[in-house]
Amino acid sequence: MANIKIMSLGGLNENGKNLYTVSINDKILIFDCGIKYAPDKMYGVDYVIPDFTYLVENKNKIVGLFLTHPHFENMGALTDLISLIPNLKVYASKFTTRIIEYVCSEENVEIKNLITILPHRKIDFKEFSVFPFNVTHSCPESFGFSINTEDGAVIYMSDFIVDSTMSGQYDMDIGKLAYIGKQGVLCLMAESLFSEKKGFTSPLHKLEGFFKKVVDRNKGRIIFSVLPLHIYTVQEIFNALEGKNRKVVIMGKELHSIVNICVKHGYLNIKDDMLGNLTDLKSENTVILVSNDRESPYANINRLINNRDKFITLEKTDTICFAEPSYDAYEKIIVKLMNELAVLGVNIETIPKENSVRYHASSEDLMLIMKLFNPKYYMPIKGEYRYQVGNAALAEKIGIPKENILLKENGSIVEFDNGILKDNFDKYFVDDILIDGKSSEDVGELVLKDREMLSANGLILISATLKKSTKELLIGPEVMTRGFVYDKESNEIIDEIKNISIQTIEENIYNKYADYTKIRNEIRERISAYLYKETKCKPVILTVIQEVEEL
Repeated sequence: MANIKIMSLGGLNENGKNLYTVSINDKILIFDCGIKYAPDKMYGVDYVIPDFTYLVENKNKIVGLFLTHPHFENMGALTDLISLIPNLKVYASKFTTRIIEYVCSEENVEIKNLITILPHRKIDFKEFSVFPFNVTHSCPESFGFSINTEDGAVIYMSDFIVDSTMSGQYDMDIGKLAYIGKQGVLCLMAESLFSEKKGFTSPLHKLEGFFKKVVDRNKGRIIFSVLPLHIYTVQEIFNALEGKNRKVVIMGKELHSIVNICVKHGYLNIKDDMLGNLTDLKSENTVILVSNDRESPYANINRLINNRDKFITLEKTDTICFAEPSYDAYEKIIVKLMNELAVLGVNIETIPKENSVRYHASSEDLMLIMKLFNPKYYMPIKGEYRYQVGNAALAEKIGIPKENILLKENGSIVEFDNGILKDNFDKYFVDDILIDGKSSEDVGELVLKDREMLSANGLILISATLKKSTKELLIGPEVMTRGFVYDKESNEIIDEIKNISIQTIEENIYNKYADYTKIRNEIRERISAYLYKETKCKPVILTVIQEVEEL
């Protein structure tokens, strides 16, 4: 019999940053390793990754990392984890491994143990086994996983839809899922993002017809904004352009590289005569594909609006079509961009509200999967807590007992002993790691707090120079402000800042000895109190006190 523990280091009560662990008799399996975009309040932070402390502390117990597909919310933090655990075994489909190789090459990270696995081929670890199976998603060869134990299977399904018209690399073998269910499922972990949506996601995710209408009703240049790894959507755009006598120009190194990988290995079917180059950019018959990066949502469109793209200049005859998912956290951003595009006179095409480019399971998809697997316990994963609650309500609706539905947060531990759920109130502390630029070090809450204060109230820099031998004040105090409310009528405030600084310096000089740490701290405290009293503002205050021999 087995002791099984399930825990999330990311992905619960949030969109993105998916990372789940399943521990079987103290052997750890990791499922997905994603990032999430940073909200606006995280000033200067590009994206967020899970805290890997638990994995690093237990690296000798890790069996491997199993990836469902290469979207950034599920795989974007892989290189960060590999940098900490270089010998980590990574299991993925052929398509996902090819994207991993490209990403690792671009980021100069060596991946030593990348293992390609096939669907419906068991990976045996003696005490348990892992059985990958195909699911339907927006990129080919996406997987779900069945972890087979003595007490039943634990199923992990991150992103999927049920669509019987999908085939080949996008097919999901419903018969295989039903077979797994007949063998006995202890716990099913399934995504929650679309749990509040009624019906099936299919066929509302199919957009080829919409793209054809966009092409037919817009005679000028068309710019499609896509996500580079939503391969099915890219294929639909090319399908919609067949016979239209338009050249497609793919912009951006990442998108161009991924399209090349997909064409080379048969994941995209594109006729050679449809592809253009930079010389076609100004033609009114050109279709341009641009994509975002993982750091900045809609950065591509923002760059065009601000005329910072060295190849493309927007014209009033242009049409921009947003052919990528919209996320709740970025509604303000996209509304702002659309307004700015309208000011420029550019035509805007958006996916109809009833459609969705996001291939996530709606309510009927989820209930069908629950019926197929017939789990003893059900654990909603992936999504904000209200979506997890909606997912739990669906499970209860089809007859899963309420006490067997596991609503958890990151760090909470679900434990099964001999197939029975145990009362485990332990919680592992998990945190977000905030990534700024290329640094893999956590930005931290203190840095964010300083940035918030800078954005809200500005900066005041106070500098003074003392004579080293006598501690006599030679220069200053000089006061420089940036972003702080200041005009000619505020001279008295600046004068008072200088007076407070001089008084503080003099009070902390004893027999030609100066306590500079105390001086700096007291200047900050006194001036901060004074400014709040006078202006109700709390600017960041920096003090620079130095000494010289002679001038």
